[in-house]
Amino acid sequence: MLDSSTIGNLLKGRRVLVTGAARGLGYDFAMSLCQAGAQVAMADILADTLEQSVETLRAKGYPVHGVVVDLADPESVRQCAAQAVQRLGGLDGLVNNAAITNSGGVGAQELEVAVWDRVMAVNVRGTWLMSAACQPALQASGRGAIVNIASDTALWGAPKLLAYAASKGAVIAMTRSLAREFGAGNITVNAIAPGLTLVEATEYVPEARHRLYHDQRAIQRDQVPEDVSGSVLFALSDLARFVTGQLLPVNGGFVFN
Repeated sequence: MLDSSTIGNLLKGRRVLVTGAARGLGYDFAMSLCQAGAQVAMADILADTLEQSVETLRAKGYPVHGVVVDLADPESVRQCAAQAVQRLGGLDGLVNNAAITNSGGVGAQELEVAVWDRVMAVNVRGTWLMSAACQPALQASGRGAIVNIASDTALWGAPKLLAYAASKGAVIAMTRSLAREFGAGNITVNAIAPGLTLVEATEYVPEARHRLYHDQRAIQRDQVPEDVSGSVLFALSDLARFVTGQLLPVNGGFVFN
């Protein structure tokens, strides 16, 4: 958790939708946004976990909203965007955080086509569809910002993680294209590429991979969600109003951009 005295009212009054917000990085993003004064809609496919997370933040005094979404279903994506806009009264920011891996530890020859297609449907197509669905509301706000959560696996070529790394490489390329397209509507679009972060989703990662990241970072320690949240807040804030189409690796110096 970031220190609320540090982030203050950086995003006071901003209305932000965060996907994949039921747990892990997405949950920390949602909480940090609330601490910075934003109104937040939390979206996830994990309905029960999402409900618990929403209740937890509401107990802390944050009036967050929960929206169930399946990013692989175009209609579900459209409904999620519409519900977020309706509940928040508009939209100033979108954090495309939700993603799946499904291919960890499997080599290119063993990777199943169905797994590849599912990863691409959620991570790539879902990011595109959510961005497109939210674009009108973001443009109407006059200060719209999209933050796409990529991964440094796409930058250093993580082995036996082909579908995930490829999907995150596509997210980086998509960020640049969307920045060109949405810029006319005063919408910024940037990507953040975290390194291996200690969250529920990385518990499956072999210990050797954790040690590799730890030992090869310029800052040699484990990465935690709070290490990433500050960059997300920056990219959504007025401090970054003239920053768009950019990629920011946040990994303690494991990969330099």
